[in-house]
Amino acid sequence: MSYNGFKTNDMFGPKPVEVGKEYDVQITELSRKGDGIARVERFVCFIKNGKVGQNVRVKITQVGNRFATGEIVSDSAESNQGQTESAPASADESAKASTE
Repeated sequence: MSYNGFKTNDMFGPKPVEVGKEYDVQITELSRKGDGIARVERFVCFIKNGKVGQNVRVKITQVGNRFATGEIVSDSAESNQGQTESAPASADESAKASTE
């Protein structure tokens, strides 16, 4: 039997997320309660305090049959930004050392 193109038995099979593990996700929508909604392999994850457009690292706190819940561990944009800013500084220091 199928439902919207999916087999109903497949919907409740193995989940692509596990409690306690961390995943990099993008918040694409807001729930009625105001939490962010992200998807991991089309599996819905509700992320507490998530905002649309955020790319974040989340830790899964609970997994149900149809959805998971999680919380933000770090903002991926902030951690990537910090890495890109520190790399040029190191390159500048290397260039100054080689010219002296």
